[in-house]
Amino acid sequence: MSAPAKPKCRTTNWKEYNAALKTRGSLLIWLDKDMHWQGCASGERGRSPTYSEAAIQFCLTIKGLFNLPLRQAMGMAQSLLKLSGLDWKVPDFSTISRRPRVRQLNA
Repeated sequence: MSAPAKPKCRTTNWKEYNAALKTRGSLLIWLDKDMHWQGCASGERGRSPTYSEAAIQFCLTIKGLFNLPLRQAMGMAQSLLKLSGLDWKVPDFSTISRRPRVRQLNA
């Protein structure tokens, strides 16, 4: 017994098809200049966090999105901030590696 014949699809609108294929590869990362990148006082004892949860989440999102090791994700996050014209510092390695556990408990 032979396999059923595959249906043939013919593309007639090549211009739109090519544009759709290009769009599939596009990447948009939106950074809000009004975002609170620096941490604020939590009202608890101890030192206030230097970076906000949004800053940590941004770095971890870049890490997960592109499947990068943490230090490479920090470098990519810094270059994205620079490309967008934002003079913000990326949290250091130890800050990012410690904070995800706290955020997961709050989620």
